[in-house]
Amino acid sequence: MKDLKINFLGKEFKNPIIPASGCFGFGYEFAKYYDINILGSISTKGTTLEPRYGNPLPRIAECPNGLLNSIGLQNPGVDKVIFEELVKLDEVYHDQIIANVGGHSFADYVETVKKFNEVDKVFAIELNISCPNVKEGGMAFGVDPVVASSLVKEVKKVCTKKPLIVKLSPNVTDIVAMAKAVEEAGADAISLINTLVGMRIDLKTGKPILAVKTGGYSGPSIFPVALRMVYQVSHNVNIPVIGIGGITSARDVLEMMYAGASLVQVGAQNLVDPYCCKKIIEELPSVMEEYHIERLSDIIRRCV
Repeated sequence: MKDLKINFLGKEFKNPIIPASGCFGFGYEFAKYYDINILGSISTKGTTLEPRYGNPLPRIAECPNGLLNSIGLQNPGVDKVIFEELVKLDEVYHDQIIANVGGHSFADYVETVKKFNEVDKVFAIELNISCPNVKEGGMAFGVDPVVASSLVKEVKKVCTKKPLIVKLSPNVTDIVAMAKAVEEAGADAISLINTLVGMRIDLKTGKPILAVKTGGYSGPSIFPVALRMVYQVSHNVNIPVIGIGGITSARDVLEMMYAGASLVQVGAQNLVDPYCCKKIIEELPSVMEEYHIERLSDIIRRCV
């Protein structure tokens, strides 16, 4: 019997597979496809203090081996998420989840985190300082280590009951410097990467396809970039790392874990195949057998 269990920040996960924020809604939407209780956890849709409509349409563009999105953190606001969305999720998913938090100011982040800090359904808070799809805030906090450090310090003052995971942007010169900055500021773990900034042009009009011109590029083609950054960060910090970016198979999961990821998040592939996380979990034992791996926890950061 292959052992898929992972101990992460004091909690035992039945397996390392987590649908990534923004690609799985609030989770309950996928319960009509399969029993989502097989998942290690769920990182819920990015939530802000106040409701957000998001960016104007169009905000999705297809790309080779991926897609561009400029959703712009559309969500109903933290109060509705807590009292409506997470209540619906609790009916079909019985474990704790990771609450992904976005914001446009320090005060926004702090107030939203303060509310999630009191929610039993939430195991950890994932601070999104890496979203390239909003004009204010988002990635602005995630490209300057001094600003990122200051934000994490402020959030840690109110995030007293939950582990704090900081989600980093790949759109920086030195990902290790960013990781070290948030670690020193008090982050309990790091998740990376978020999307790369990209663009598509409509040849019929000669104009950008996306209404806001650029968006976040995700999908299988960013996997090597994500793998490299996970490797670099995991070998330079003393806190655990969650690997994200282009994961589509059990083999991708093993690569991410060898590089240093304790858990993985599966993003855009959920939009291609709503059963992808289920398939990966089911495939893991046979792929582990192929590579003579008994316990997933044994291979974390084994690549040196």
